[in-house]
Amino acid sequence: MRQQVLGLGIAGQAAARLLRAQGHEVLAWDEKNSDRLQQIQQELEPEGILVRLGEPFQLQAGVEQVVVSPGIRWDHPLLEQARQKGIAVLGEAELAWQSLDFLPWVGITGTNGKSTTTALIAEMVQAAGLKGIPCGNIGLPLCQVALDTLRGERQPDWIVAELSSYQLEASTSLMSSSPSGPARIGVWTTFTPDHLERHGTLERYASFKARLVDRATWRVLNGEDPYLLGRKQDWPNTYWICTQDQSAPVHLRKNSLWIQAEPIAELEAFGERCPGHHNLQNLLMAATAAHLAGIPNTAIQQAIRSFAGMPHRLERVAQLHIGPTPIRFVNDSKATNYDAAWVGLNAVEPPILLIAGGKAKQGDAQAWLNLIQTKVARVLLIGEAAPAFAAALDRIHYTGVELVQTLDVAVVRAFEAARSLAQTLTDPTQPITVLFSPACASFDQYRSFEHRGDHFRTCCQALQGSLACSGSESALEP
Repeated sequence: MRQQVLGLGIAGQAAARLLRAQGHEVLAWDEKNSDRLQQIQQELEPEGILVRLGEPFQLQAGVEQVVVSPGIRWDHPLLEQARQKGIAVLGEAELAWQSLDFLPWVGITGTNGKSTTTALIAEMVQAAGLKGIPCGNIGLPLCQVALDTLRGERQPDWIVAELSSYQLEASTSLMSSSPSGPARIGVWTTFTPDHLERHGTLERYASFKARLVDRATWRVLNGEDPYLLGRKQDWPNTYWICTQDQSAPVHLRKNSLWIQAEPIAELEAFGERCPGHHNLQNLLMAATAAHLAGIPNTAIQQAIRSFAGMPHRLERVAQLHIGPTPIRFVNDSKATNYDAAWVGLNAVEPPILLIAGGKAKQGDAQAWLNLIQTKVARVLLIGEAAPAFAAALDRIHYTGVELVQTLDVAVVRAFEAARSLAQTLTDPTQPITVLFSPACASFDQYRSFEHRGDHFRTCCQALQGSLACSGSESALEP
């Protein structure tokens, strides 16, 4: 059977390899060309996978199925052409599902919070001595897990999959459940406008997210999310988490997590590693999903105590001192939309110096701008969105704005601003936070939000090093 794979990111590569291992003839195609893609071509072709680069997608003669990487639009003209010819079209995640549907799954989706929730659930499963694989939109591509399982190199007990709207849009049966089949637990963390440049309308975006919980055996939803709560009638027999509801099987009492009548964990240390009310919501959803999966309370407790938080999400990457004043550098590069940036900013105590900007997305920035006005001492703007953000802040009469364009300059200028701010503090031991929370996509200057966050970390470490060498300030590890 001849298969055509569109897109050669890590998901597309895994899909091509899985299809080849299943005995298919595979043509993998990417419209871009680069040194990295040519290296991928050199790796795949000895494995029997034909690769084509740098040409517009074309439907090849004899192709019986087209597999789409998440980055390829589901309404791409080639896919429309394939459908008209009766050729099967499916996403990479759906392809993996066809090989992994015999296993129990926890699927996690949402606009924000899904990576933290996914990582927490996976850690809870692993703390029980089971093989829970965090994968999908986080960790390994789903097709890589399927390939490793096919080869006998991996034997998962649970699939713990973060699933984006792109992956769900391209899936017709992913997470489907049956009364006699293995468990399917669907978790929906939050819903706010995002990816509208791809999906077109909020309704379409929501419809793809809803596929996950519509198909699941058990559903765990955030009862503090206004959109989800407004659709409560759509999902009966659902576990709705709420940080104020002590009647739920998994709930909070003061600063502790309880399951049924048993106290599981004090949360003070968790809150230091994962600050913000939103992370209490993530924890409740993760613990509820793990409880439904039969994970023992002791394992849930162990995971909460050991969980270190997520890279690029309110991650403290450096700390300096100006005299007695700590200057904390926090990497929130995963805040790629206004709502995520609002959540990150809301979780941090003033005084704050904010670095933001990148490639702007569609959406309503007003709540984020208002919070900046309330909490932020100075804003340093980078990337394509910098002039538009500066104009938006000017319209609300916020004047503490500086356009610096690049992240390396922003980090240095933020430290200089922190030095001036430290001199005005009534309490000189009060920490100042330099928060990098872009509220934008990364693709104007970086390959991904991870690439951008790694660069922020590198810039902070370079600043630490230069200050340590000069002896002008004390440089401390995070």
